[in-house]
Amino acid sequence: MRSFAPETLRTATLAALLVTVPFAGAYASPRETALINQIESVDPGIQAAMQANRIKPDEARDLRTQVAHLDRAAQRAARDGTMPTTQYQQLLAQLDHVSQKLRAATGSAFLIGSGGDGGYYPNGYGPKYPNG
Repeated sequence: MRSFAPETLRTATLAALLVTVPFAGAYASPRETALINQIESVDPGIQAAMQANRIKPDEARDLRTQVAHLDRAAQRAARDGTMPTTQYQQLLAQLDHVSQKLRAATGSAFLIGSGGDGGYYPNGYGPKYPNG
């Protein structure tokens, strides 16, 4: 009968470790990955708007804070491995709100309305935006 030598045991342990480590962590689903990519794509837009003097530094700071909060929440959910649909939809809605605020602040939002009430407004906001 042959016993395991320490070298054989070490090799077997290392092989088992190399096989199981990639499967041990939770991976983000394509949906979560896409959300994280969308969140991270808003920051370059904020930087570009600030460099073009389309938004003020305090507006940029506020938008960046909101984007950072969304990014942390999405990264945490992706790290945990499962993001409930309701949380995904909530984060997506918050991202859309931040993105819409950026578009409205830079004047690049889609305009709606006939102008009969005094003007055209960025889609999703009324005549009192941003103070309403």
